[in-house]
Amino acid sequence: MERECCANMRGEKKKERGEKEKKDLMNRLKRIEGQVRGLENMLEKDAYCTDLIMQVAAVTSALNGFQKVLLENHLRTCVADNVRRGNDEVIEEFAALMRKLM
Repeated sequence: MERECCANMRGEKKKERGEKEKKDLMNRLKRIEGQVRGLENMLEKDAYCTDLIMQVAAVTSALNGFQKVLLENHLRTCVADNVRRGNDEVIEEFAALMRKLM
């Protein structure tokens, strides 16, 4: 099944994700959400500073991992598909994204 990658719908870009990709991304976000709730509980219980800092580092690492998966998927699908179709503008769009992230 070929899916429309980054289709423009009513002025918005959208991407249909496969069931497995979407499920994997949602699972990652749910784990991150749990880690953030853990931080809230630690703060309510007056956890020691270094313990909170370590938990923040774990959340940050998890978010970075989520972002890496999104970037890789975007490059392998949206960017590659657009380049194959002759739309090289997507390369500048990706380069601009990377400039913002770095």
